[in-house]
Amino acid sequence: MIENLIQSCAVKAFSSLYSADVAEDKIIIQQTRKDFEGDYTINVFPFLKLTREKPEVCAQKIGDYLRKHTPEIKSCNVIKGFLNIVVHDTYWTNSLYDNIMRKNFGEMEKSGDKPIVIEFSSPNTNKPLHLGHIRNNLLGWSVAEILKAAGQEVEKVNLVNDRGIHICKSMLAWEKWFKGKTPESENIKGDKLVGDCYVRFDKELKDEIGKLVFAGLDKDRAEQDASLIQEAREMLKSWEENDPEVRALWSRMNEWVYEGFDKTYERLGIDFDKIYYESDTFLLGKDIVEQGLALGVLFKKEDGSVWADLSDEGLDEKLLLRADGTSVYMTQDLGTAQLRYDDFQPGKLLYVVGNEQNYHFEVLRIILKKLGRKWAEHIVHISYG
Repeated sequence: MIENLIQSCAVKAFSSLYSADVAEDKIIIQQTRKDFEGDYTINVFPFLKLTREKPEVCAQKIGDYLRKHTPEIKSCNVIKGFLNIVVHDTYWTNSLYDNIMRKNFGEMEKSGDKPIVIEFSSPNTNKPLHLGHIRNNLLGWSVAEILKAAGQEVEKVNLVNDRGIHICKSMLAWEKWFKGKTPESENIKGDKLVGDCYVRFDKELKDEIGKLVFAGLDKDRAEQDASLIQEAREMLKSWEENDPEVRALWSRMNEWVYEGFDKTYERLGIDFDKIYYESDTFLLGKDIVEQGLALGVLFKKEDGSVWADLSDEGLDEKLLLRADGTSVYMTQDLGTAQLRYDDFQPGKLLYVVGNEQNYHFEVLRIILKKLGRKWAEHIVHISYG
């Protein structure tokens, strides 16, 4: 760096001109103020006891020495005891050219720190990756690449939300209105076809709720009692009970979606070191919830649902298992966090998720800490919005 070069030459200048032994770290180099000519400035006032000269004279002598012995320096000027140094333009252009020709420009050697696990993308298998996913994917990938360039060991992971009520909505819609249609028969990507199923379900559900409200039912009650949502809940329960027909349809439609996702990731230039699936992690999450019940950290309500009381943290109660035993997002996130810790023993667990989930990740940290997971302190939500 040019600053080091100037420091080194300045040390020689003091030795040659004044027989003074000055340490490099005593020569403070600052950027020149914008209202003066120069790139860097040396303040010679701290050295006047050694030189026994007026500050302007000392600064001029040091400047003349630097210019004579350092080809990178174009000129110098003196303002009282401040030596302003102008660097040749060729130094900057040569430095730029040298660096852009280096394939590993900006990269540092790997450190011995624990790996950093960063989750991003995290799509649902009920719709395609769309415009709204671009920011998440590019933020996550960029943070990972920056950390790697800074010498960190990084594991890029993706959690695919491949189960739950939203997935069952697409499945139910396919059975009712799309049966027999495939990505090949419709000549569209598989994730687009499944997304169309989800949109159709939402439309039909809204129509049904509207009719129930028109008939005099309260809107909240209508949303709970609508036959379509009841069917979707029954399908979710059947899925969790490993019903073979439901599982077969689920596998088939998810494969359509994965093929579509892969094409999109390839076009974006996004890749992952490991992909987790909610269908694999939610059971571990359930086990963790059961452990919390046994320890008295969590509690069960009369309807059988399981909750975490976070009032001592200034928050409310958080549902972890529904009354029918089915899990929620928080359940699988508990399991996924534990699985990642077991897999990588990371120094940090990063989650790239929009700011609408700020509360969710605050709760995740608190519940894991209550369950005795000290590593939960290293969970970092990279929030954006």
